Amino acid sequence: MTAKRPTPRGAAPLLAAALAPFLPPGPLPVRLVAWDGSTAGPSDAPTVVVRTPRALRRMLWQPGELGLAEAYVAGDIDTEGDLRTSLGHVRQSLGEQAAARPRPRDLARAGLTALTLGAAGLRPAQPAAPRASLRGRLHTDARDRAAISHHYDLSNAFYELLLDESMAYSCAYWTRPEDPGYTLADAQRDKLELICRKLGLQKGMRLLDIGCGWGALAVYAARVHGVHVTAVTLSGEQAAHVRARVHGEGLDDLVEVEQRHYRQISGGGYDAVTAIEMGEHVGDTAYPLFATRLHQLLRPRGRLLVQQMSRGAVAPGGGPFIEKYIAPDMHMRPLADTLSLLEAAGFETRSTESLREHYVRTIDAWHRTLEERWSEFTSLVGEPTARVWRLYLVGSSLAFAQHRMGVDQILAVHTDRLGRTAMPATPAHWYAGRTGA
Repeated sequence: MTAKRPTPRGAAPLLAAALAPFLPPGPLPVRLVAWDGSTAGPSDAPTVVVRTPRALRRMLWQPGELGLAEAYVAGDIDTEGDLRTSLGHVRQSLGEQAAARPRPRDLARAGLTALTLGAAGLRPAQPAAPRASLRGRLHTDARDRAAISHHYDLSNAFYELLLDESMAYSCAYWTRPEDPGYTLADAQRDKLELICRKLGLQKGMRLLDIGCGWGALAVYAARVHGVHVTAVTLSGEQAAHVRARVHGEGLDDLVEVEQRHYRQISGGGYDAVTAIEMGEHVGDTAYPLFATRLHQLLRPRGRLLVQQMSRGAVAPGGGPFIEKYIAPDMHMRPLADTLSLLEAAGFETRSTESLREHYVRTIDAWHRTLEERWSEFTSLVGEPTARVWRLYLVGSSLAFAQHRMGVDQILAVHTDRLGRTAMPATPAHWYAGRTGA
């Protein structure tokens, strides 16, 4: 006679008991609600809903961050209320003291609990969201193009929904955050103006914008400061958008758009070069050559502005979820390491400015837009992809808020052979008022 598999009863208490050896001593950091209606954990803690045993099966097949993230993306687990509040509470609870190292019998017990609750079975299908699958050697032109395409070619329509009208997809500069009438668009415009001032842009100068995105800086520098801009991107979607935007604003005589790898940029003698949150895609081993190329492209006394995210040795690519679903092959390093690489290439660093708290505000603004226009996003890209972006934005905001990530503006100069820079005596004028259009 074949034994009938028991119907799971009290799944949440069983899950809580199985999780206990993997967590710091004390109460469960969340309230668990299982698919059978059972609950476990403090009633005043954020609520995590485990909708199906398939969530456990995902984590058996893919232990750790990625399995948990995919269970969320697929809708197998969810939270009640604000996801950022829930994740922040869990992170704080787990960070207060380290969990004991699980013993073999704890691992066996967790596995047995999962099997008892119906988690045994074939590997679940991946969530219906684009997942990066790159081939070939790291940071070849072809692989870099595929990596950039995965993230930035999701669709121009998606980013038009998410971003402000400038289409700036980088950290803004919030000069009046206490003003309720001050918007993300204002903060992005203030960021663009700050960059132009740090570079000392004047009418007729030549600016090379590497990784130009959807053209926010290129268009602003040309329209407001009368600069001739070469805007470079690997993304076909971005290149098409920038060309149309430039033509629509009547800036064809000032802005040239090139779809190519930074290694393929020809010429030189630029008065200024920018790489706004593009250096993260260069890679670890390729960065010294990237820095050298930046130096070669600038004229003596020309200025470089790099805005770049930073991270320590742990998860320099952002972690398994980010690397699979958002930005494959990305690499971040501590600020000091980037400065060393730029200086080794011949630059003199003149200024660094941390924008870490500014990024929390920027990402939170994008997240609010995602939630407020949720039905539009899900209609455009599907709910699993929208959930990928919700998790990405929430996790990123927390990483910057908790100083697990940073972002900085680095201003450097290509000194001439006599060491001259043509830099101003003080940076006071960078912050004196704001101009814009």
